[in-house]
Amino acid sequence: MLDNNANDDHTDGRSPLAVIRDRISALTGRGRLMAIGAVVLAIAAFAAIGVASAGSHNTNAATPAAAQSLADERQDAADRANRDSRTSPTPGQATPAPATPAPKATKPAPKPATKAPATTPAKPKPTTAKAQPKVATPAWVSPMPGAEITSCYGPRDGVLHAGIDFAMPENTPIHAIGAGTVTSAGWAFSGYGISVVVDHGNGYLTHYAHMNNTAVSVGQRVSANQVIGYEGSTGDSTGPHLHFEVHEGMWNQIDPAPWLRAHGIAINGC
Repeated sequence: MLDNNANDDHTDGRSPLAVIRDRISALTGRGRLMAIGAVVLAIAAFAAIGVASAGSHNTNAATPAAAQSLADERQDAADRANRDSRTSPTPGQATPAPATPAPKATKPAPKPATKAPATTPAKPKPTTAKAQPKVATPAWVSPMPGAEITSCYGPRDGVLHAGIDFAMPENTPIHAIGAGTVTSAGWAFSGYGISVVVDHGNGYLTHYAHMNNTAVSVGQRVSANQVIGYEGSTGDSTGPHLHFEVHEGMWNQIDPAPWLRAHGIAINGC
């Protein structure tokens, strides 16, 4: 007969399964997991032995397919026990979160190609016209360049025509033939209409008659080719023209043609 007191020293009257459960509960960490695995394996082994024992007394033996299924179940139980022992976390220890894959670096979108600024063609520099050299004005010029000569110095209708007549359209400018001083301007002499007299200071004077109006005044200094009045038909005149005289001393009229040629002014027709 067994000593009950001895049994109480080890189990305290509890069943063997309760004792095993309490001992497993006392374990922690990896040791507890291994103990659980061992118990599972032991239970599976006892179950297998029971099945085998029962099969040996059964006249209808298990088929090979049933045996294979039982072996698979055993292997699954062993795998689960082994997997639980490897992957079950330690109590109080947080289960590590699965690693989050780092986001792939996003390539920056290519910048749109910037067109090179159109090259503005250089503007050509304005060409500065070179100043033309001034042509010196001759000392003596024609009183009405390009005019037609309609009458020369000499007798006409029984009287002396004391000058040369130059014909151009009315109001054509009349020029001083040389530098000098204006001694008369306006209605000064009978029959001449509006006229201008210029003293050239060399003993000769020139007289310009039948103007429409004058452009100078008495005492004014004029230069060669300066406009002194405009062609007209005032005084004893039958049409617009310039009556031109050369005086060697006042009222001593001489033939203007040879005198003008002597001063470089060509006179055609006289």
